Amino acid sequence: MDIKQYLDSTYLKTAVQAGLSKSENTVVARGFIQEAIEERFKLIMIRPNMVSLAKKMIVEAKSNLQIGTVIDFPEGKSSIDQKLIEAAQAIENGADDLDFVCNYEAFKNNEIELVKEEILQGTQLGLANNKVVKWIIEVAALTDKDIIQLSSLIKNVVVSNFQQELFPKVFVKSSTGFYKTENNLPNGATIPAIKMMLENASPLSVKAAGGVRTYDEAVQMIQLGVKRIGTSGAKTIANGQNSNNEY
Repeated sequence: MDIKQYLDSTYLKTAVQAGLSKSENTVVARGFIQEAIEERFKLIMIRPNMVSLAKKMIVEAKSNLQIGTVIDFPEGKSSIDQKLIEAAQAIENGADDLDFVCNYEAFKNNEIELVKEEILQGTQLGLANNKVVKWIIEVAALTDKDIIQLSSLIKNVVVSNFQQELFPKVFVKSSTGFYKTENNLPNGATIPAIKMMLENASPLSVKAAGGVRTYDEAVQMIQLGVKRIGTSGAKTIANGQNSNNEY
């Protein structure tokens, strides 16, 4: 199976997280973008401050590579207005996909109306600009019941407020890959979590992010019904090898 069109090649470390200077981190990001162009992956997923660079490189290479970026990453606690401002800037800079971090802590605190409103407004902004919108629910921070209910909530907001032909442009996404778990528990996509998401987010698509480190794991996710996979080891996985990358 050629899995490259399922892969969102991902580099989301800040310079501080990578232990690099800003210019060194830009060089690393540039390398990921160039690799994604050459390998013909579906998309390069990068921080908002790298979107303009990616756009320039893609145009110069006459590539079809798409650009994804993260909004309110990694905690998702910002106000709706702050999320929308960041998303609007990313759109202006050339992003194709907007991966919002859902305010999962507000959801856990039963602030359901706040979460519904950010899903509605963020999705509205993305779809109005012909973008793909993904909502990261951070499965490692949630109970099974939370995963089911939050996936259902996102589905219900989208199905109730948007036309059916737009549903394929909205995803529920498992993880940031940056959540700190205790006792080395998985902080990304797991088979049980993905199954719950697929069952409760349908007809929306699901993106598995974090924790997919081998070709066989990627194929298994695709066979379950996942439409996109986020990984910082995209080339390694596509070549049938095991990735040691963290997310």
